[in-house]
Formats: sequence, C-alpha cells, structure tokens
Amino acid sequence: MSPATGELHLDYLNGPDVAALALTDDEILGAVEDGLAAQGRGETVIEPRVHLVPGGGVNGHFNVLRGSIAPLALAGVKVVSDYVDNYRQGLPSEMGLLNLFDPATGRPLAIIDAAGLTDMRTGAVTALGAKHLARKSSRILGHIGARGTAYWNVRLLDRLFDFAEIRVHSRRAESRDAFAARLTRDLGKPVRVVPDWESCVRGADIVVEASRLPQPAPLLKTEWIQPGALVVPYGTMSAVELSLTDIMDKVVVDDWGQCKSGLFGSLRAHVESGRLSEASLHAELGQIVAGTKPGREADDETILFWHRGLSLSDIALGHAMLQKAKRLGIGQRLRYA
Repeated sequence: MSPATGELHLDYLNGPDVAALALTDDEILGAVEDGLAAQGRGETVIEPRVHLVPGGGVNGHFNVLRGSIAPLALAGVKVVSDYVDNYRQGLPSEMGLLNLFDPATGRPLAIIDAAGLTDMRTGAVTALGAKHLARKSSRILGHIGARGTAYWNVRLLDRLFDFAEIRVHSRRAESRDAFAARLTRDLGKPVRVVPDWESCVRGADIVVEASRLPQPAPLLKTEWIQPGALVVPYGTMSAVELSLTDIMDKVVVDDWGQCKSGLFGSLRAHVESGRLSEASLHAELGQIVAGTKPGREADDETILFWHRGLSLSDIALGHAMLQKAKRLGIGQRLRYA
C-alpha cells in the first residue's frame, strides 16, 4: 500500500515473464524442496484439491489447489485446467493462474502464470522424490508421457542422476519424437524413443508414468518392474494394475489428505479398494525431506511414489519467481485498489 494514496498494487508475471526469469534447475529444486521441508515440519496448511468439471461433453476439468506456508508468509490458490484434447487446437493441456495472498490480512500480492510454473514444480517433485527414494546408482530412466510436465521430470531427474540411458514413450509418435529431440538438445545426450510401454519400463531403475489416458487402462504391467526400482505414477487416469502396490516395500505420497479423496489420480482404485491406506503408507515426502521419516534404506527396496501435486510447491516456486523477478526487474505492477 502506498502511504500517500492508500492504493494497493500486486505483482503480475505472465508466461513470457516466467520464461524470461530462466530459473536454473537448482533454483527450481531448491525452492520446491524448501516447501516440502516446511510441510514436513508442520509449518504449512494444505486444503485438499477440488475439481470443477464443466460438463456438456467437454473432455476436461479444472483443478483448484489451496494452501499456505508460514515461513514464507504466503497463502495461495491455483486454478489450473486439464484438457487432454487441447493439442487439436494448438493449445497446452494445462493453463491457469496462481494467486498469492498475505495470510495475515488477505491482501492480494501476486498473480503468476500457472502453466510454466506447474510444469516446473511437478518435475521438481518427481525429481526430489527420486532423490530420496531411488537408488543413488540409478542409471536408466523410463518415462511414459510427453505432456508439459514430462520435460521437467526428465530434465530435473537427469540433473540429479546423470543417466546413462533415457527412454521415452507416448501415445502419439509426433509428440514423443519432438519430446525426445528437445531433451536431446537441452540435455546434450541422446534420448531414445521406444515404440511401446514394455520396452520403456523393463529394466529401468526409475519409471515415471505421466500418460494422458482418456479413461483408466492397465497399460503398465506390474511384472515389468524390476526389484529395487522406483515407480512414480501420477497420471490423471490410472495406467497401472491393482497389483502394483503389492510388490512395493514402501509407498510414499506427497500429501495423504488429498490422495485419499478426489475424483482423479493414478492410484484412485488402490485407495478405494483398500490396497492403499493411511495404515499401509510409509510416509509423506515432506516428512522424509524434513528428516522425520526415512527414505530409501536399502538398494533392494522397491518403492512407489505417488504425487498428486501440492499447492505448497506452487506457492514456494511462485515465491522464488517473485524474488528473482524483483531482482531482474521483470513483470508488471497492477493496481488492485
């Protein structure tokens, strides 16, 4: 607020602004890890995500995520769309906005493009899960899916593991070829396109399932998972078999409160059938990051990490974006009142 005028302003970062920030891999990972640690220390509030399904035959929905992080003095609400057929119109499948507020007064502080932010923070959570749950010697990554978040999954995972082999597969040949070409260019190493799910998954040390299925289908077979692997499924529609959790030594989630309820999620059937419950859960990732629960304890453990996406990761990364934008003079100031 300006003392002279009583005006209120907020910061606005659009898509080009977010791109101009050019956040480094370490900046993204550091911000999201700090948010997870705050969650693990009990310094956050998370409201389970809710969904708005417009209906009318539209193949898509909106996700609404809400939370606050006390150490950052920020509350946030993100609304992001999930429209799997948008590629037909040349549009991203996920678009939205993150709104940040002062939790002490309710004052609006910032509006940030949530498309690029969501992609980055999702990749960071995947990578940080692997940091604590995959074998340190992991050399082969198998990645299903080529949507927006997929790029940051592979990029940030490779930042931590420097894989000897990266395999990618997705339903549409043109999308997986373009995906592999972009990664090959940006990572400076070959990324191999494979023609089917099995050749992508078998023998991989880390398996990420980020497919875009129109309806649940058990395309990822439990028998393909090698002992000691880390499996990270987070598609909206389940692509795994019910038996997947049966072979796991540990199951970790990002937040049990939102994993146990809701319409969507790759392990929804496992929760509803009782195969995954709070009693069978090993930990939330934030507890592991904060050091209150152990992560991987032996190379032969087979581990599953299911993340649905945290408002806290959005808020933490949004905070890092705002701080860097102020240093670099990027973004706009909008009058609120």
